[in-house]
Amino acid sequence: MEAQHQSASGQAQNCTDQGRQPRFKLEVEITVISHTCGRLKGYTVDISELGISAMLNIEVPVGEVVELNFDVPLGPVAIYAMVRQRSAFRYGFQFIASNCMREVIKPTCLQLAMEKSLFGGI
Repeated sequence: MEAQHQSASGQAQNCTDQGRQPRFKLEVEITVISHTCGRLKGYTVDISELGISAMLNIEVPVGEVVELNFDVPLGPVAIYAMVRQRSAFRYGFQFIASNCMREVIKPTCLQLAMEKSLFGGI
């Protein structure tokens, strides 16, 4: 019972922490591969270490796990993510933990943070 409580607390903490992650403007093409909708093209809006938002013109079900393919300054990214929210054409995706998060996404966010501080958010 104690382990279940700790697990639930950890999940709640993760959800809370996600909202506190700094987001950085990132406008690149993105391909979303969905089991229900096929291959979709769109554009990213911003990125954090835990997720990314994108503009898509075809509806993807909230809760579906999709594959995302996009480029960041450090190279191409192919990662699985869950569709967490939708507001009109804007979608929020939560990354599913992978080596890509550690090796590409986290360093990209650090680089974008440095650029933002150096150039004053330009």
